[in-house]
Amino acid sequence: MAALLNKIRETVAYIQSVYGETPTAGVVLGSGLGNFTSELVVEKEISYQEIPHFPVSTVEGHTGRLVFGKLGDKRVVVMAGRFHFYEGYSMQEVVYLVGSEMCIRDRYPIRVMKYLGIETLVLSNAAGGVNEAFKVGDVMIISDHISQFMENPLIGKNISELGPRFPDMSEPYSKELRSRARSIAQQHGIVVQEGVYVGVTGPTFETKAEYKMIHAVGGDAVGMSTVPEVIAAVHMGLPVFAMSVITDLGHPGNEHVISHEEVLQAARAAEPKMTAIVKQLILEL
Repeated sequence: MAALLNKIRETVAYIQSVYGETPTAGVVLGSGLGNFTSELVVEKEISYQEIPHFPVSTVEGHTGRLVFGKLGDKRVVVMAGRFHFYEGYSMQEVVYLVGSEMCIRDRYPIRVMKYLGIETLVLSNAAGGVNEAFKVGDVMIISDHISQFMENPLIGKNISELGPRFPDMSEPYSKELRSRARSIAQQHGIVVQEGVYVGVTGPTFETKAEYKMIHAVGGDAVGMSTVPEVIAAVHMGLPVFAMSVITDLGHPGNEHVISHEEVLQAARAAEPKMTAIVKQLILEL
């Protein structure tokens, strides 16, 4: 565990050697925020491959670089490219795997951003709509999540310097940030949904029976990311805001067969709405 902390520090030291400013917010660009960096005055871009101990994404649409810049008077660090359990790593690897040591790939960058100084984490994702009121292209503010279908990324020896052994998860998504986002959406005339995100492993899309089960346990949307990152952030005491773009539907009677390209198309169509909300939310931090 000491070796892991040393690796985090080495990663942070390298980044700070090439970019000396402290970001206020960290943003993980999932589907729906792919072009968010165009809103920034970019000050530095670093390829994941250049960063010591940093993982590399293998998924189409995830470019693999850290982007630092200014949004108004706020400095942000943006992860353009995230990591997923379904890319072939164990959940422990999806959170650490460096050399012979575990370095969870969707948790390590969150740890690094915290050590770089961020005070708020913002995430986006593509999700299948399970709530019958949802339609393709809707934007959903995540109010809570269900992670029973994924291995918890904090399993294993706890590092007290990062967070407590038993972190409270009663409010994984900040009520204050959600309230601000709803107000921003109203100001922009953007209709937003709000609901519970169910995290699953992927990479298969859900069967009809699985959609039915997810709805039965209280899910409004389902996707393959976000939950491990949020758990890592909450473990370290970071306030979190997250949104889903509804890219396909799992309603009863829906017979359409979804493809990854259709998910990307729906996410691109919803991007202006998500970008407007996230941009103003960060400016108001």
